[in-house]
Amino acid sequence: MTDLRNFVTQLGMEDARSLLQSGNLVFDSKVRTGAELERFLETEAMDRLSLEVDFVVRTPDEWKSIIRQNPFRKEAERDPKHLVVMFLKAEPDVADVVALQADIRGGEIVKTKGKQAYIFYPDGTGRSKLTPAVLEK
Repeated sequence: MTDLRNFVTQLGMEDARSLLQSGNLVFDSKVRTGAELERFLETEAMDRLSLEVDFVVRTPDEWKSIIRQNPFRKEAERDPKHLVVMFLKAEPDVADVVALQADIRGGEIVKTKGKQAYIFYPDGTGRSKLTPAVLEK
């Protein structure tokens, strides 16, 4: 995480902070935002580190909207550790979401809003077969 914070700092981002070892950062960008910043970070990661990686960026206003649009508000208040928001590069195709929901064999519930997938894991994520790899597929 230190290397990731240093990377974005070298690119001009300010006040970079990380959340544990999650790969998530919070930082200030005075020049670029949104999709433009995503492309910039991806290009710089390739040019400087020979690393092909996706960056997903959300602005403070988008964060407010993500929280406001949470379809699992009651669950979030009652059991926040079982709620996950997955940030997507683009809005998913409705048919793909329907197919995913049909394939779920546990108690997990997936709802999408814009470029986010909200996932409630009533039995926790530890033993769930609905893994990030399955969701990305």
